[in-house]
Amino acid sequence: MKHIGAVQAVVTAAPVDGEPSAAELDAIEREMPVLEAEVELLDVQISLLDQPPSELGAQRLRRARRKVLTARRDLTNRAAVAQAGGAA
Repeated sequence: MKHIGAVQAVVTAAPVDGEPSAAELDAIEREMPVLEAEVELLDVQISLLDQPPSELGAQRLRRARRKVLTARRDLTNRAAVAQAGGAA
């Protein structure tokens, strides 16, 4: 049986060191309000799974959803302003 090997010395891209770059860290920092709002929404959804429907639960869920939408809107608006060069 023949052994099959790579013809070229480098088959894959450069090895990854496993650490995020400065640009990736900046992107995470910019998206942090959205991430926190989504985690809060998930917490509310999980807490309501084993409870009977109530007005208070529905209010908590609506509030968490609005918080996510607001955070996403703010992130999108900041990105649009940054892309336009700050002239908006």
